[in-house]
Amino acid sequence: MDVSEYVGGLRFRVAAMAEAAGNDASAVVDRLMVPMDAAIRMTVLEVLSAAAAEITRELAPTSVEVRLRGRDPEFVVTSPPPEDADDVSIPGPPTPPDAGDAQMARVNLRLPDALKGRVEEAADREGLSINAWLVRAASAALDRGPDAEQRERRTWKSSQRYSGWAR
Repeated sequence: MDVSEYVGGLRFRVAAMAEAAGNDASAVVDRLMVPMDAAIRMTVLEVLSAAAAEITRELAPTSVEVRLRGRDPEFVVTSPPPEDADDVSIPGPPTPPDAGDAQMARVNLRLPDALKGRVEEAADREGLSINAWLVRAASAALDRGPDAEQRERRTWKSSQRYSGWAR
């Protein structure tokens, strides 16, 4: 969605009002419009975000989000998968190596609320469903190998050492 058209329209209307007030007002408005451009765009984004949140409440469990692409917002509509779907598809790499034609298994997972919130945020950032994100995370953890955790612990411990002088 190109917001520039709306920002330009507002700029034109404000300039027309200032012109009616005289040359001094016109000069002030000309100087203020450039910095106000960012403020106007931010206000438009806030309005669009509030509208998306309201639409999401009405359409639940479908969600509507506003995302920025460069300077322009775009709407992303996410529908929940059908409940009777047995197929789990994982968009994008890395796909677990043995998940090609293998049958899928259903697992009930209980997470603390705080962890569930963090998982949801991470999945949203990557544009994935929570299920797809968890499959990737489990696959990545298993692909690291048994020695990876020990290496991480050693690295973490060695990075906690300090040297130098203190008073």
